[in-house]
Amino acid sequence: MREIRLIGDPVLRTPAEPVTDFDRELRRLVTEMMEVMYAANGVGLAGPQIGVPRRLFVYDVNGRKGHVINPVLTVDDPAEMLDEEGCLSVPGRDTGRPLYAATPRAAGVSVTGLDRLGRPISVKARGYLARCFQHETDHLDGVLYLDHLPKQTRRQLLLQTP
Repeated sequence: MREIRLIGDPVLRTPAEPVTDFDRELRRLVTEMMEVMYAANGVGLAGPQIGVPRRLFVYDVNGRKGHVINPVLTVDDPAEMLDEEGCLSVPGRDTGRPLYAATPRAAGVSVTGLDRLGRPISVKARGYLARCFQHETDHLDGVLYLDHLPKQTRRQLLLQTP
């Protein structure tokens, strides 16, 4: 099983490349990403988090699960939603568990993209699922949730990372 890359790994800060081959290897990768996400007790996982610099992510939030390849995120409701957010790639030095902080996100989004067979998909999301989609899409752009935090909060969290 692939290991989750941690803060400081350059792959987490590098924009991911589009997926172009919809083959057996991609289907295996999507399955493996779900397994890694579940093993880590996560609700989402992006390609770069396991060292795959490709534009895809998997998710399982409140019974809604799936994957999106080459996602395009659109904000449907820009009202700011402030809630706790953490990341499997940003663990605490002492606990190894994600560090959480109140992070602003849009209340509602839509994601369009492709499934692992190359078929178009579109998902509308609000609340926690919208937060997850924004978080995972950020990973594909080389952005961490820490980047959305006030400088002082970000600094405090970084002091707790390995």
